[in-house]
Amino acid sequence: MRPKLVFAMAAGKTRYVFNEHLLDRLAGSCEILSPVPIEDFSTAKARDLLGEAEILVTGWGCPFVSREVLAAMPRLRLVAHAAGTVKYTFDPAVYEAGILVTHAAEANAIPVAEYTLAAIIFANKRVFELRELYKADPSRTSTWALMDEPIGNYRRTVGLIGASRIGRKVATLLQALDVEVLLADPYVGRTDPVTGLAELTDLDDLLRRSDIVSLHAPSLETTRHMIGAREFALMRDGATFINTARGALVDEAALIAELETGRIHAVIDVTEPEIPEPSSPLYTLPNVFLTPHVAGAAGTERLRLGQMAVEEIERFVAGKPLTYAIEPTILERLA
Repeated sequence: MRPKLVFAMAAGKTRYVFNEHLLDRLAGSCEILSPVPIEDFSTAKARDLLGEAEILVTGWGCPFVSREVLAAMPRLRLVAHAAGTVKYTFDPAVYEAGILVTHAAEANAIPVAEYTLAAIIFANKRVFELRELYKADPSRTSTWALMDEPIGNYRRTVGLIGASRIGRKVATLLQALDVEVLLADPYVGRTDPVTGLAELTDLDDLLRRSDIVSLHAPSLETTRHMIGAREFALMRDGATFINTARGALVDEAALIAELETGRIHAVIDVTEPEIPEPSSPLYTLPNVFLTPHVAGAAGTERLRLGQMAVEEIERFVAGKPLTYAIEPTILERLA
């Protein structure tokens, strides 16, 4: 018999994750109890569906899977998370119960790495500044002056903080450019394959040498505000700081203070709080390019998330090992 499958996510946040082709594939290996995702675990209908579920497909907007919710799913054998991080979605009881959990963080990492590469190229080229100069001075006098400065990507130095799945993808993409790549990560050894893509060094050395500093570390208690006033002071004049990881990794007050001097630039996709206060200088500083947490999968890029979840479910149903199963022992170190 085909295992019974239930969706739990916010329909409004997960458009494009599963198209008709992917749903047909799921229907070929599973019995989909309802095509409409559960958004509230407390309803009678939701509890009826959960009671039969053997596979739970979750995503953005999924209600928290607590011990109580888990108890309502006595048949559950697999959770396929069609999104990135799972740290804030499942109670540890899910792992303690021996239920397999897989996620699509690898798929979500692709657009983040692409965004980062674009940000690196534009930042080194000073594209954001050139655009503003051109708007203010259509004669191009000021833009030509900046283009005579030592800008561009040739033989520049890019520093990556964290050899996460995104950091590694960025290191790979950077091989297409004539840049020097540095990497700082205390968990990376000299025999790690990533050292073939980047020079392993310590954080202080990376900050001092890099024209671009791009942050890719996980958000943990030990990494909170890991980049603060001391670290920003080490950066080169004119360097750019990029954050597509988590806002909590950065002492935002220290970042703003450094940016207000005009000494460095920043491309910021994540902040703490998630939406800055209306009065935040991040909205108005001329040396800041601020985006609303869009580096991850958006629009049709979300289809990769659904595809990865479907492939994992098909492997599970066929009795094959999962490719992206989460190992509970390293859960704390995941983003």
